[in-house]
Amino acid sequence: MRILVIGGTNFIGPHVVRRLAQQGHELTLFHRGPLVADAPKGRFARGAEHPDLPEGVEQISGDRERLAKYADMLRSVSPEVVLDMIPENDDNARAVQDVFRGVARRVVAISSQDVYRAYGRLLRAEPGLPDPVPLTEDAPLRERMYVLAGRFEGAERYEKILAERVYLSDATLPGTVLRLPAVYGPGDHQHRVFEYLKRMDDGRKVIVLEESLAGWRWTRGYVDNVADAVALAIADDRAAGRVYNVGEPDTLTQAEWVRAIGAAADWQGEVVVMPTEQLPEGMRFDGDSAQSFWTDSSRIRRELGYAERIPRDEALRRTVTWERAHPPTTFDAAQYDYAAEDAALAP
Repeated sequence: MRILVIGGTNFIGPHVVRRLAQQGHELTLFHRGPLVADAPKGRFARGAEHPDLPEGVEQISGDRERLAKYADMLRSVSPEVVLDMIPENDDNARAVQDVFRGVARRVVAISSQDVYRAYGRLLRAEPGLPDPVPLTEDAPLRERMYVLAGRFEGAERYEKILAERVYLSDATLPGTVLRLPAVYGPGDHQHRVFEYLKRMDDGRKVIVLEESLAGWRWTRGYVDNVADAVALAIADDRAAGRVYNVGEPDTLTQAEWVRAIGAAADWQGEVVVMPTEQLPEGMRFDGDSAQSFWTDSSRIRRELGYAERIPRDEALRRTVTWERAHPPTTFDAAQYDYAAEDAALAP
């Protein structure tokens, strides 16, 4: 199958591209480069700051914010399926539809589970009681847009609800939407296990969790397993017009997650749960922990036959190994105030 990937060079993208290449698909990536030469199409300039993509993957350098400028070149690829790894808003999605309508037969769009109203309630951005969990694909979506504005660069333009609406509304170029969980694994620029792994590697014998957080759940997915789900959605035309949650079937509590990291890291310490009022401000959860973010991924399992290829214990071992070799270059040292933690633990 001929597949054109928009993005595909950050964290999840290379895992997806490698999986698709292993399956024998003909791949072209459209991304910002840089390329070896100034020509619009050429080999990727490999280096420490760039992923090692498989041989034989064609690449086109360009800016997705000006997609129409590259329309002729992109259409010449004649993709059967377009995979949009980075649709941030409705403008992004409309541009893809305009370029590939009448060329491709389907678009697979990578979205996020942050579209759910439960996420807005977790951030205290949406009023109301916690939504019931687990969240299916039919759970209410957020009513408030752009809830992440100010939290990272470009967040004022980030709203995947709007991108989803475009991709699911055009019958002439059907869309498939994959709502991804908190993804962890090698290449994770958010370093999702670092907060606890650092404490373990620093020799902490006890990791303290706030009582309300210890039982909180957040669905996660290992990057290579998530890549398998993406590949399935691309290959199976039954996915046209469908929305799928992706994530592990047994969502761990936060206490269970920390213990699972500890097992992967050969940590012999203990997780201690303490009431909020006994913890300093810096150790308190800043969201509404009454709202778990636990999603139901049974639809993609039932309809497309998705199952995790790599079990969680092996996934975490690989993640810990990578994290130890690639710790973040900067982090908030105040988050690791061990004197304050010891004081909270003192009788």
